[in-house]
Amino acid sequence: MEQDERGLARSREPAHLLWLALFATAPVTAGDDALVVLSWGGAYERAQQAALFAPYTAATGRPVTVQQYDGGLEGLRRAVASGEVPWDLIDMTRSQAMAACDEGLLEPVSPALLAPAPDGTPAEADFLPGSFGRCAITHSIFATVVAYRTDAFPGRRPTRIGDLFDQRRFPGPRALQDTPAVNLEWALLSYRVPREELYRLLSTRRGLDLALERLESLDEIHWWQAGDTPPRLLAEGEVVMASGYNGRFFDAMVNRGAPIEILWDGQVQEHETWAIPRGGPHPEAAREFLRFATDTERLADLARHIPYGPARRSATVQVTTHPESGVDMRLHIPTHPLNAERAMTKDETWYARTRSRIQALFRDWRALRESQ
Repeated sequence: MEQDERGLARSREPAHLLWLALFATAPVTAGDDALVVLSWGGAYERAQQAALFAPYTAATGRPVTVQQYDGGLEGLRRAVASGEVPWDLIDMTRSQAMAACDEGLLEPVSPALLAPAPDGTPAEADFLPGSFGRCAITHSIFATVVAYRTDAFPGRRPTRIGDLFDQRRFPGPRALQDTPAVNLEWALLSYRVPREELYRLLSTRRGLDLALERLESLDEIHWWQAGDTPPRLLAEGEVVMASGYNGRFFDAMVNRGAPIEILWDGQVQEHETWAIPRGGPHPEAAREFLRFATDTERLADLARHIPYGPARRSATVQVTTHPESGVDMRLHIPTHPLNAERAMTKDETWYARTRSRIQALFRDWRALRESQ
């Protein structure tokens, strides 16, 4: 299976334990001076190669070797405990980086190592709020969204996230990620619960019951794990609506001509970060790369290859067109004002605090649904 730009790899762990999935442990064969980066593969990695890795090698002479991983922490825990960490940098979601940092698995990083904006604005003032963690620096904002087949509903198209659950007006099977995250938020949004009240309500049994009841109302759900699955299911006509990552849907729409559109209402944004594992082989070179890969030019170029919002304001204004198709990428990034009007940010602190309980509840609900 090809890894996708934001998807989790298939794991031997049960689907509801994907956030505990293992790191890839294939032997590293890079030369002694190569930086070894863990990333997500697919269109995302291709964009990184063009915008980050190849330019870094050209500028420094240091090669970059990329390995794909499935987003979990167990392999990192084992590597740090053994004192044999083969990776220099890890591309992680902010929630994963927060958890790994709390466990002492990552090196601290300071905003002071980052380059200023071209006009001299300090990095601390140029990056979006929440971009700096104790052990990670946000480089991009991605979103989980709903996409739909443009030919599935003659005479009408979905316009709000509640349409995901409206099978009378929009009949047909759905594809949803096999995780409580985002599904619970969307279920409550379909009741028109205000965004600022979502996590307070999800902290109650009543709120969780309401969310699961809404999910239960869907007649046919294809549960997906790998992020390349939902655009494929849509393109092949197996489902009419699907959740997924905005970059993956863009790739299917623009590069493969799939008859799908993104519904931006209710998009759930998350931060993607760079982190340096504790005990990695080239910590100073890793910091050098982090500074290089997060400067204004590099982040703008990354967004020109794949539509994730740059974490720097100075990079956002430099985003232009896709180098191959000529599509205006500004209209496809999650943080564009037209797309972000009704966006929400995933509350990673809430999930960190409630993960075990929410995971168990969702697992039990899934098992009960499958047994009926």
